[in-house]
Amino acid sequence: MAQARERTLILASGSPRRLQLLEQIGITPDHLSPAGIDETPLRKERPSSYALRLAHEKAEVAWSRAREVLDDDGTFVLAADTVVAVGRRILPKADSYEAAATCLKRLSGRNHHVHTAVVVKGPRGRARERLVETRVKMKRLSTAEINTYLESAEWSGKAGGYAIQGRAAAFVVQIVGSYTGVVGLPLYETAQLLNGMGYAPRGTLPEEADA
Repeated sequence: MAQARERTLILASGSPRRLQLLEQIGITPDHLSPAGIDETPLRKERPSSYALRLAHEKAEVAWSRAREVLDDDGTFVLAADTVVAVGRRILPKADSYEAAATCLKRLSGRNHHVHTAVVVKGPRGRARERLVETRVKMKRLSTAEINTYLESAEWSGKAGGYAIQGRAAAFVVQIVGSYTGVVGLPLYETAQLLNGMGYAPRGTLPEEADA
């Protein structure tokens, strides 16, 4: 039986939820390499373009670090970014009680979209991307519900000021698209990207990489 070539996977993120999602499908990164890039949106930047730009920038930073110490031919970098938007308005990753409150009030009783971009850089620096858009409808939130959620501090650092995998699940009326994309990493698309680039978890054989 053919032996799977040794591969190194770097997750360009420090997000515990992205790591947990990868492990859910049997993939454990060899290294974590948070990029720490400037995440300020550009003027008039669309939410989808913003998510893709940040994912590519994160991947490039992690790839540049990896090239200094690892073999290009066996190194893969996985990066992602999640953006919550109401129309073309990009909501922030909540960094304060006030920011989270503003996000929740804006999302209350409305549909919004979650754009999650995934980028994989593989051998010789080739990069491929996927953009997953999910529509989420949130119930109309009472002042008491908002305040109780804010007191949980679960919103901290979350795009749009909420975590669908936590208490905010009780606020979600409907999802059209990828649940794991809303959490932070669309698993089907991520697995397809990695497989198409020639990466396979240890103990498996990758399918032939796309030309």
